[in-house]
Amino acid sequence: MAPPRKAKTEATRAAEDELPFEAAMDRLEAVVKSLEAGEIELETALSRFEEGVVLVRSCSQQLEVAERRIETLVRESDGLVARPFEVGEAENEVADAADDSEGEAL
Repeated sequence: MAPPRKAKTEATRAAEDELPFEAAMDRLEAVVKSLEAGEIELETALSRFEEGVVLVRSCSQQLEVAERRIETLVRESDGLVARPFEVGEAENEVADAADDSEGEAL
C-alpha cells in the first residue's frame, strides 16, 4: 500500500501565495516544460501538475479581475464616455470601426 500523500505539497503552497500574473505565467511555463520533458519521477510529476492547476486558477482569477477593471471609451454625442468593458464587446467595436472607415473611404 502506498503511503498517503500530503494534503498540500510545498510547491502547491508556494503557488497559492498570490504571485503577480507574469511571474505565475513564467512558473506555469516552467512546470509545463518539465512535465512535457517526461524526465521526472511520478510523484514529482504529480506535484508539479497540482502546482500547475493552482497556477492556472490564480492566473484565471487575476485575468477576471483585470477584465472587470478595464474600461472602454465610447464616443457619444457629448464626447467620450468611459464605461466598463464587456466580454465580446471589443470584437464588435473593431468591426464597427472597420465599417466606419470603409464608409469614410467612399
